[in-house]
Amino acid sequence: MNTTDPSTFLDSEDHKKASLSNMTTQPGVYCMFSESRELLYVGKAYNLQKRLHSYFQKNQLPRKTALLMSQVHCIEVTVTRTENEAFILENTLIKRHKPRYNVLLRDDKTYPYIVLEERNHFPRLSLLRSKKKLEGRYFGPYSSVDAARETLQFLQKLFGIRQCTDSFFKHRQRPCLQYQIKRCSAPCVGLIKEALYQHALKHALLFLQGKNTAIIEALAADMQVASKAMHYEKAAKLRDCIKLLQKTQQQQHVISGKANCDVLGCVLEGREVCVSVLSVREGQWVSSQTYFPSVPDYTDTAEILEAFISQYYGSAQAHTLSSQQEILVPAHLANAESLSAFLSEHCQVSLHIKTPQRGIKLKWLKMAEENALVALKQHHTQAQRLAAQFNALSTVLDTAAEIERILCFDISHAGGEATVASCVVFDRQGACTRDYRRYHIQGIQAGDDYAALKQAVLRHFKHILDQALPLPDLLLIDGGKGQLSAVHSILVELGLDDRLLMGIAKGEGRKPGLETLFLWGQKEGTHCASDSIALHLLQQIRDEAHRFAITGHRKLRDKRRVRSDLESIANVGPKRRQRLLEYFGGWQELQRAHPDDLMKVPGISPTLAQRIYDHLHKDH
Repeated sequence: MNTTDPSTFLDSEDHKKASLSNMTTQPGVYCMFSESRELLYVGKAYNLQKRLHSYFQKNQLPRKTALLMSQVHCIEVTVTRTENEAFILENTLIKRHKPRYNVLLRDDKTYPYIVLEERNHFPRLSLLRSKKKLEGRYFGPYSSVDAARETLQFLQKLFGIRQCTDSFFKHRQRPCLQYQIKRCSAPCVGLIKEALYQHALKHALLFLQGKNTAIIEALAADMQVASKAMHYEKAAKLRDCIKLLQKTQQQQHVISGKANCDVLGCVLEGREVCVSVLSVREGQWVSSQTYFPSVPDYTDTAEILEAFISQYYGSAQAHTLSSQQEILVPAHLANAESLSAFLSEHCQVSLHIKTPQRGIKLKWLKMAEENALVALKQHHTQAQRLAAQFNALSTVLDTAAEIERILCFDISHAGGEATVASCVVFDRQGACTRDYRRYHIQGIQAGDDYAALKQAVLRHFKHILDQALPLPDLLLIDGGKGQLSAVHSILVELGLDDRLLMGIAKGEGRKPGLETLFLWGQKEGTHCASDSIALHLLQQIRDEAHRFAITGHRKLRDKRRVRSDLESIANVGPKRRQRLLEYFGGWQELQRAHPDDLMKVPGISPTLAQRIYDHLHKDH
């Protein structure tokens, strides 16, 4: 990739003409800036001179383009060697800077995948939610973690594929509980041969690829062989697997044919947009997802779909594509051929973007559009409900300014042990999970909730001020006057005491609807009707902060208890603790271990093994 060319300034007609006449005809990316250096738009072009010249034609420009150009002060271009490089760079810049006039794929949550890790002779299937890539084959993304887990459990039940970590697998001496409940074939202790395990794994992969019919045929053939050999127990097990697969297949929506494609439906109502993605594998509808991009005014469906495809398939979604794939879209895309070429190279698949005019594929497009329409209506209803709740809360608080962003803090501990503070964030679109934070509280007297709150609020708002992040319109605290006073002292210290500060204290018997609201500056608390939508919003935010805090507290507490319990055993230092936990694959297996098993760990003598065993069972 080459360096950036000098900027094209639009402050005079002569300057503009001279800059455009000297503009390169190579591929590249152009960035449009306002006079205040705000990045307004990022675009790509096969020929930069032709593309930029099109923005200054005498013919009437589309309304969105005209509105954009009225605010553009200068344009900077970056020349690339190929159009594919321009696609990649455009994608990166849009995601990093989120320009106002670009179509933005706002849904940045990480969808779950099922990953086949093939490092071992007995590969494992695992669930992956983070963006960190593992070596292996990816299947998904699934619309929810529950759907992915349900699929994994089904594969366990049907084929006995392991899900344990390599460390756990390596140190097993006897079958684990998954084998006992018939969810694993126990390859860790040699209860299944590698060839048979690979055979089962092959069927599991066919299932993940949506090829249920091929699995049923293969299992039926195996059943016939087992029956003829008078292995009736094995034949019966295969029969049960076939029935389970047939039942699953009946529950799925079978379309027709053997197509592998993603079908995109797009519904645009004003500035609200929904894109529905239906994934079809081997003629079978295997998943459906919906997205709600942020779209500038006067953007048409073709532009939305082109931007969506570039961002969606140009990212981590690439490994969900099959080797031969079509992307069906309802509108003709001007750059369909170049976009197909870029994605084929980037994703290493043969990919084509098509707009069907008849037949079953046209019906699929209508189905995708119907899904998008339903999802947009639901999204709109949810948005209306949240807007009504926020407006009602503004009325309850009697504030002239609209409340757009709410932060809520909560503290969780067990008798002062492993104190964790949570901060959750809500805006008019709901929970902003990417802005959630947890704080491990240290250096305070055990059980001092006021000090814990002060520390968490101070750390959080220092970060906000240092990073120039958006400030909340309302700071909500799970507690009463004492908690409010502690938090207010920190806000005064930071010069933020003009923020709305409210506490929500549980009522008698901790029953929902009986809460008391304490607004800083008011002497007495107030009550809302139990059916108040403003109160429902505050309850939802308070409960989410409590959930987030107690989850973090439990993780920290369990981690510390495991470490401290082993630390109190004489002659068990950091290396021996690590060996013990790695050998048994975790704390629970270590607790179940017999002294004879403990002696097998390197560095553990018979005397020390008995001491460890006695310590771990002293309360039994």
